[in-house]
Parts: sequence; C-alpha cells; structure tokens
Amino acid sequence: MLLVIDIGNTNTVLGLYQGEECRHHWRCASDKTKTEDEYAVLLRDMLQLVGLGLEDVTAAALSSTVPPLVNVWRKLCRKYMDVSPLVVSGDIRTDLEICLDNPRETGPDRIVNSVAGRAKYGNSLIVVDLGTATTFDCVSAEGKFLGGVIAPGLGSSADALFNSTARLPRVAFDVPCRALATNTVQALQSGLVYGFAGLLDGIVKRLKAEMGGEVKVIATGGLAGAIARVAESVDVVDSMLTLDGLKILYDMNRDDLAAGGGEC
Repeated sequence: MLLVIDIGNTNTVLGLYQGEECRHHWRCASDKTKTEDEYAVLLRDMLQLVGLGLEDVTAAALSSTVPPLVNVWRKLCRKYMDVSPLVVSGDIRTDLEICLDNPRETGPDRIVNSVAGRAKYGNSLIVVDLGTATTFDCVSAEGKFLGGVIAPGLGSSADALFNSTARLPRVAFDVPCRALATNTVQALQSGLVYGFAGLLDGIVKRLKAEMGGEVKVIATGGLAGAIARVAESVDVVDSMLTLDGLKILYDMNRDDLAAGGGEC
C-alpha cells in the first residue's frame, strides 16, 4: 500500500492508497519537536485502528512546507517500513512546465495541487488551497503553471486577531446565517468567513481577467468547505486533491524512484 504524507505548517494529512483508491486518511498536528520515533508510534496507532500495521506500507510519497519535518518522515519511512519515499520538489517528474522567474522556489504543495488539478479537471484552472496560508495556483489552457497568489490563511488570521485583542473570544469557523451580526461571536464569524470569501472572490476575479477564457476554480484545504459555501467563484470543492496529487506524482516517478535505488 502507498502512504502519502502532506506536511503543512499546521497539520499533516496522511492517506493510504490501495490501487487507485484512498482507503483511509488521517490528520495530525505538524510538530517540529517530534522525532521519527514519536511519529512512528502515532502512525502505528492510526494503522492499528483500521486493522493494519507498518509492514503493510510498501511505498511512500511526501510533500512538505516545513523543511525540518522532511528528514523526520524520511527517516521514519526508512527505519520502520524499509521504504525510501518520493519527496516532491521541482527536480522530480511532474509533466508541468513551471513558468516562474525561479522555478526552484515553487512550493511543493503548489506543484502537487497543480498536477492533481490538471489530472482531475483538465487545464485552465485556479486551485485555491485554504490552509495556514491561502494559495491561488494558476494553470493555463496549455497546461503551464503560471504562478499565482499567496495570501494570509483564515486560521492564522484568526489567531492574530484573538491573540491581539484580549476581549474577543475564539470562535468556530461556522457560517453565520447573515452578515449583519447582533452579538460578538456572530460578528467574528461573519468577519472571518464572509471576509475570506470576499478575498477569495476578489482575487479569483482578477486572476481570471488576466488569464482569459473559461477558467475553473477548485478549492481544497481544511477550511475549503466553509468558505466555498458563501464564496461565489468556487466551482468544485475537492478535499482529497492534495493526497490524490501525491499518488499521481508517485505513479509518474515510480520507475525513476526504482532506478535511483529508492530515492528521488
């Protein structure tokens, strides 16, 4: 079975694929203080919950926006599963032409999302990933990665607000029934949810005008569902996009991985 690992700044999402199907997936905190042994215990426990063990993992692929955790998970894969993982970077096979000033600075999460978006929905699209940061990744009608936008994330913006204002309580990211609020909790929810929906719609409108033609908008990330309910520009919410992208990239690089002695 293939284990895919999407390491974000706040959360790490793991998926276990058997053939083309993601059979199980889990979410845990991205903790830079944890060792490979501590993460191995956590992974073992997750697998045991579904009747599996570390020995059932025969391949792995990972993408990380937290550089210190790449080696932690690489060591885990080698030590506990005898697997050398595919690590996503600009140096692996992607079939994606990256049209940036410096292609090597492209975040691995943006590569994964763009590859998955093309494979699942075709070219001419914008992938919006609502995570710790909000990223907008643009793929042209010819299948080229054009770049995009990086904006603050909903969660990190909320943390900054709550940490800077002693009297404002932390609230869940629920969608309020209307924008005009009559209490503090609903006012915060309105500002966060409708505010980020407005940010999303505004940036997408500008990107579409610059890209030209028909452009599909795909939203992913932990908070995509809440924002997409009120945003006007989202065509599809795909919570599995990044995990599927890691599976697609592993399949693309499987032969190179084997030829390189298990490292790519």
